[in-house]
Amino acid sequence: MPEGHTLHRLGRLHHRRFAGAPVVVTSPQGRFADGAKRVTGQVFARASVWGKHLFHHYAHGPIVHIHLGLYGTFAEQRTPMSEPVGQVRMRLLGADYGTDLRGPAACEVVDELQVADIIARLGPDPLRKDADPGLAWKRITKSRRSIGGLLLDQSVIAGVGNVYRAELLFRHRIAPQRPGTSLDEAEFDSAWADLVALMKVGLRTGKIIVVRPEHDHGAPSYGPGKPRTYVYRRAGDPCRICGDTVRTAVMEGRNVFWCPGCQR
Repeated sequence: MPEGHTLHRLGRLHHRRFAGAPVVVTSPQGRFADGAKRVTGQVFARASVWGKHLFHHYAHGPIVHIHLGLYGTFAEQRTPMSEPVGQVRMRLLGADYGTDLRGPAACEVVDELQVADIIARLGPDPLRKDADPGLAWKRITKSRRSIGGLLLDQSVIAGVGNVYRAELLFRHRIAPQRPGTSLDEAEFDSAWADLVALMKVGLRTGKIIVVRPEHDHGAPSYGPGKPRTYVYRRAGDPCRICGDTVRTAVMEGRNVFWCPGCQR
């Protein structure tokens, strides 16, 4: 599932490509046909993002809410676009560029009240200027759930996925199994500031870069073209810092990775 920086990059791209002019919106697959009819021909006003939720705002009120989920992707082309291939839920066509949306968990037309309801269920987004980390701290410090589980809870912090979860906890030597109530405020403040900085790097580069320069050597990344990680998808490999064996387990339905030597 894409993490928050990916959605913010998409939001900026769509704003740059389409804002300020009428667009043509269709649903080649048919599942978004009614919604497409409501917005096609209208001026694309702006794009906004909160966590993993992308919003396309139109000049006369309607808003298209998109959540990519596990399988959703956008594929951009210059105009004129080729014929749709596969199950294209929504095609958005501007003067110079178009983009096809496939496989999202949500693609729907909503109004401002519905957007407010969606946002009310989310925690602060580290990439938004209006983020209030105090709200996340209150939810964490009152919970005996594991910090590893809390970090993936979008009502606690919006936009964090499995990679940032694993790597942030490693960088701050916090075992993912620790209950939220065991964290002190200094630990949280340090981790939040680091998360904001890491996600800004992701927003700027399009890559999740988490390994400090002095550790960025040795065993390769877990996948071609991916930056190195400390623990994510490195189960069974030696820790880049202490040499202990990186471990993995299932935590609340997702694989979590940690180093028992560094994260006691």
